[in-house]
Amino acid sequence: MKKKTRVVIVGAGFGGLQAAQSLAETEVEVLLINRDNYHTFVPLLYQVATSGLSPDLIAIPIRNLLRRSHNTRFLQAEVKEIDFAAKLLQTSEGIISYDFLILATGSRTQFFGIPGAADHAFPLRTLADAVSLRNQIIHCFEKAEDELDGAKRQQLLTIAIVGGGATGVELAGALVELVLDSLQKDYPRLNPHEVNLILLQSGERLLAEFPQSLGKYTYRRLRQLGVQVMLNSKVCRVSANGVRLQDNTWLSAATVIWSVGLAGTIPTSSSIPTQTHKGKIQVLPSLQVSKYPEVFAIGDLAHLDHNQKPLSGVAPEALQEGVFVARNIQRKLRGQKLKPFSYFNKGRLAIIGCYSGVGKIGFLQLKGFLPWFMWLAVHLVYLPDWRNRLLILLSWLHAYIVGDRSVRLILSNH
Repeated sequence: MKKKTRVVIVGAGFGGLQAAQSLAETEVEVLLINRDNYHTFVPLLYQVATSGLSPDLIAIPIRNLLRRSHNTRFLQAEVKEIDFAAKLLQTSEGIISYDFLILATGSRTQFFGIPGAADHAFPLRTLADAVSLRNQIIHCFEKAEDELDGAKRQQLLTIAIVGGGATGVELAGALVELVLDSLQKDYPRLNPHEVNLILLQSGERLLAEFPQSLGKYTYRRLRQLGVQVMLNSKVCRVSANGVRLQDNTWLSAATVIWSVGLAGTIPTSSSIPTQTHKGKIQVLPSLQVSKYPEVFAIGDLAHLDHNQKPLSGVAPEALQEGVFVARNIQRKLRGQKLKPFSYFNKGRLAIIGCYSGVGKIGFLQLKGFLPWFMWLAVHLVYLPDWRNRLLILLSWLHAYIVGDRSVRLILSNH
């Protein structure tokens, strides 16, 4: 009996999970390896961090998602090293061989060597990050209510967000909603106007990936909501007490959130493929890794120019890459020529909060309620499990109709 071709996928993010599902019911044997036994719906991490959603609602067990994929096996393990020449993976559960390898290991937070950032700023890339940040925010509210010293109280109620991209904007808007919806109800001795939300952007506008007019609208809307938006403000140092800007301005803040800078993450290898300055792997148009035609890289890990610009690594790109790589592997097995990847951009949306959002779909530029509603609807559709869709929808309805965010627990990190 002929041995089946083995496709090993490392990483169960959007791209890796989609590749596994696209290879379901084919003639290959699929092994999906992931550090955790769940898929994290990363676009909604900020809602966990701001008490909008419970962590379990955006974490879907991987085995649930693979129940109908009879040729696919899941292994919870850490990939420690890759030997590309020998086609072997060294994992925490032993050595694994492959015929084809799909690297979908995602990205990690990049702190750019800024002193204190890695130690004192809160990143937002994992479920644990989101819970830690939520703990910090609620803990500061708890301490501030009984704090008599005015300066210390103000520091506890100041949150500085570093990065004016989509994540930073989403966090700022969601924190406004948290303060307006829940602060007065839970902490009667705190005035919502005491809370100081600061959004720091090193560039001259917000949402640089959107048209300038939408960035300006976002700036105005956040200012209307009470967020202090500081453009052209580069952070040069972070401490437990706040941030220092390049112009020597000191901002006292008990909570500093780091929402800028991502670098590709790849297991150790004696023959690491060509990488860009952000740690991404340079791939061919077919998404193959040069020198290793049986290895593909997708998602945040892959660097590929598309229409003379590098792909940004957002979820829709990773989903399309997952489907594409599965098809290219099947083409290779049939002896056919591999096709180059072409990303179909369906548009881009960003949510500001308080019923506001922005979007660019083709030539259309959208502002206000419509892109806000579209953002919620699109992310419900992208959720891979119907149960989570239903529960998240109910959570959103409760938050917007009742005007309260119910997930305000301080959980132990252990």
